[in-house]
Amino acid sequence: MPRALATVDLGAVRGNVGMLLGMLSPGTGLMAVVKADGYGHGAVPVARASLAAGAESLGVATAAEAAALREAGLDCPVLVMGPLTAAEAGEAIGAGAEIVVWSTSFLRMMIKEARRQDRRVRVHVKLDTGMRRLGLYPRGLAVFLDELAAQPEVELAGVMTHFATADEEDGDFFDFQLRAFDEAVQAALLRAHAPLRFHCANSAAAIRYPQSHFDFVRAGIAIYGMSPFQSDPASDHLQPSLSLTSYVADVKRLTEGDSVGYGRTWTAPDNNYIAAVPIGYADGVSRLLSNKGRVLIGGGSFPIVGRISMDQITVDLGPAPLAGPGDEVVLIGRQGGELVTAEEVARLEGTINYEVACAISTRVERRYTG
Repeated sequence: MPRALATVDLGAVRGNVGMLLGMLSPGTGLMAVVKADGYGHGAVPVARASLAAGAESLGVATAAEAAALREAGLDCPVLVMGPLTAAEAGEAIGAGAEIVVWSTSFLRMMIKEARRQDRRVRVHVKLDTGMRRLGLYPRGLAVFLDELAAQPEVELAGVMTHFATADEEDGDFFDFQLRAFDEAVQAALLRAHAPLRFHCANSAAAIRYPQSHFDFVRAGIAIYGMSPFQSDPASDHLQPSLSLTSYVADVKRLTEGDSVGYGRTWTAPDNNYIAAVPIGYADGVSRLLSNKGRVLIGGGSFPIVGRISMDQITVDLGPAPLAGPGDEVVLIGRQGGELVTAEEVARLEGTINYEVACAISTRVERRYTG
């Protein structure tokens, strides 16, 4: 049994992509966002599964991520959505990726790289409608489109924005951003020199706001079967695709008052049995779960006790040795009738499911089913 294992059900990924496509407006496509190594799930396997289920394109954050998809033989459209240095822009252009642009200075740098490679690059203009990160203010769009049209190295493919609050209950700011984007769309249609595609919806908006679908949605967290609203994935018909497991390395009996782990943060209230499990924060099991997380063993739920260390956790089995060396330990996933979701883990850590999945380190073996 692997010391630490992340298992990804690609059948669940395909099911989630299919479910999302089924709820989209007619004629709307889906981009599968596989940045950050597919949110820790594995970019290439998830990309292949998503495309097989009907996704039309892939989204990444970096040039290296785009190049890795090309090296794996994926020839669909790939959009690089993050900022790039000149060298990174050259790598993205060399990979035949589409690139997000948002300023004149970035555009000129990218054009210089395109000329150097004697290539034409497709670009998507990013508008800042309220996120206040990267993005061109909508009032500058018309002039920017004219500048793009004058560049032979550039083909304008789309206009986009990104929502700050699509996953929150209060929709006022979402409505403000959507109105700003819709106004920019109308202006772009009057000024465009070629057919354009407009896109703004992430997973949360794709599920909650059909009016934001436009030409395609950029679905990330939902294709992995995790809730963009940090709630039960099943409530949005999502199938979690990830499980994280280890095994019981040893079981020992403690006497009342014995302490466990660094700092002696937990002491046995009775003559308890403790399981040592060889997985820790270097694998992505946050130290914040110390004395409050839980795992599944033998179909039962048991608390993590003591401080989580770099390579091990300890689990309170109670007054009887209910597990033995070699038994499977589930940290995320299902065992018997019990389930630990990434959303539950995120709540205990005070974070979001995105971070829980992305934190699973490269020393954790990945396996794929489905």
